[in-house]
Formats: sequence, structure tokens, C-alpha cells
Amino acid sequence: MALWDRLKESASTMQTQLTARKNDLRSGAFRDASMAMCALVAAAGGTSHASSSGGGSVDPSERQRVAQLIAANEVLRNFPADDLRRRFEDNIGKLTADFAFGKVSVLQEIAKAKKKPAEARAVVQIGIVFGGADGDFDKDERAVVREACYALDLPPHEFDL
Repeated sequence: MALWDRLKESASTMQTQLTARKNDLRSGAFRDASMAMCALVAAAGGTSHASSSGGGSVDPSERQRVAQLIAANEVLRNFPADDLRRRFEDNIGKLTADFAFGKVSVLQEIAKAKKKPAEARAVVQIGIVFGGADGDFDKDERAVVREACYALDLPPHEFDL
């Protein structure tokens, strides 16, 4: 229980930090990286990608849950909702077509934010906030957010990953 309490507190703190920097998080690179991160977390958390074929599928309820989180997120309101949804769905499409190959492409999208450290950290924070929003930031979600840290040249331990 204590671990979950710490995770909830951490996700809440990260959302507060994101909201405080909302006006600095308006670039196309941040938008693209954030939607790639949301798709990656959704695919890791709501899939059966551990199947022997390595292919992923995101169940419709997970897709809907993440779409609602995107629409409700204060920081992401800097961007048109329909544009965010399209980018999220494009990334989900890549991941469900071929998870391993799609993940490479999605991590390249995430890496677009590494030129600005504040944006890079915000993208990781979005991954953690979205991953923990269902009450369970599981090992697969943590693993893909950790991979995103490497793509962004950020040390995972900075985010307790």
C-alpha cells in the first residue's frame, strides 16, 4: 500500500509541476512526443503484447481511457483536441501493427523533445501520470517510460524508474 501511496503522490506532484510549466510547453516537438508517450503507455498497459508473436493490441477501453485523460489534461489543452487524438491514434496504429517496429518509430517521436530538457522531463512526467492514472503503474508501463528516458537522454532514476 505504501508504494501505491508514494506513486499517487508522485503522479500528483508531477501533474502539478506540469501545470505550473503549461505556458512553456507549447512546441510541436512536445506535442508529438507527448502523444507518442501516451500511445506507448497505453500499448504497454492495455495490451497483450507479451504474446509469442510480439504483436500488440490496445483494447478499446484502454484506448478510450487514455483519450479521455488526454482531453482532460490541463497541459495538453494548449493543443487542439482533434489534432492530439489523431496523433495518438496514429501512434497506436504503429504499435498495434507491429509492436517492436512501431516502438522504434514511437521512441523516435518521443526523442524529438530531447533538445529542450524541460520538455523532455515533461514528456516523461506525462508518461508517469498517464501510466498511474488507472491505479496501477505496472512493470510494462514502467519499462516503456524507462526506455523513453533513454531516448530523451534522461536518467531513469531521476523519476524513480
